[in-house]
Amino acid sequence: MTMQKTSWRVRLGQAWRRDVQPLLALALVLFSLRSSLADWNDVPTGSMAPTVLIGDRIVVNKVAYDLKLPFTTVRLAQWAGPARGEIVVFYSPHDGRRLVKRVIGLPGDTIELRGNQLVINAQPVSYDSLNEKALEDVSSADRQRQQYARELLDERPHAVAAAPLSLARRDYGPTVVPEGHYFMMGDNRDESFDSRYFGPVPRRQIIGRAEAVAFSLDRQAGWVPRWARTFHSLDKGLGDRR
Repeated sequence: MTMQKTSWRVRLGQAWRRDVQPLLALALVLFSLRSSLADWNDVPTGSMAPTVLIGDRIVVNKVAYDLKLPFTTVRLAQWAGPARGEIVVFYSPHDGRRLVKRVIGLPGDTIELRGNQLVINAQPVSYDSLNEKALEDVSSADRQRQQYARELLDERPHAVAAAPLSLARRDYGPTVVPEGHYFMMGDNRDESFDSRYFGPVPRRQIIGRAEAVAFSLDRQAGWVPRWARTFHSLDKGLGDRR
């Protein structure tokens, strides 16, 4: 009986060293890379529509601005800051949830909204008509209830949406973005919970830059894949990121 127990323990130890330990080591490496280098983020709301749609999985570049200690927000090195017009993923100052928004204001900027007209440092932002290509994945129901335009923010053109029948904060500020903070807004201006409500976002809470859509599932159509959105860059059809 004792020999059987000893043999069983030996086999268990061998299996642990041969099979389990390498898998655990690999998992630790993969999760560390995902925590520090790149990740993807599910999009459960339409606050960034029509740029980012519900059901998109977006690729997040976590080393776009800095390198963090895995599984923490501790910065080991920093080489850049978010630029105005970029889409970033960050932890909300309101409740700590991961959010996806566009950088509107940099440290020191004065931000104002007048009837949904964005004004930065006393200069109104330019708007014009939106390329139809940017709306090819938007549902007909959303097209009927929303209005769309092309906003030119520091030569970074992107689509914005307004929902005239929604209760929204269309007037805001002026307010100055504190040092070390960034002012975030959703492209779906009337249906976005953003810095107009929870204030500017501290730099340390920014996770990384959203680069592209990895894949997308249309939840309103029974989770049918949106093949045309797979591996395409954000702000499609509106000009290249500079």
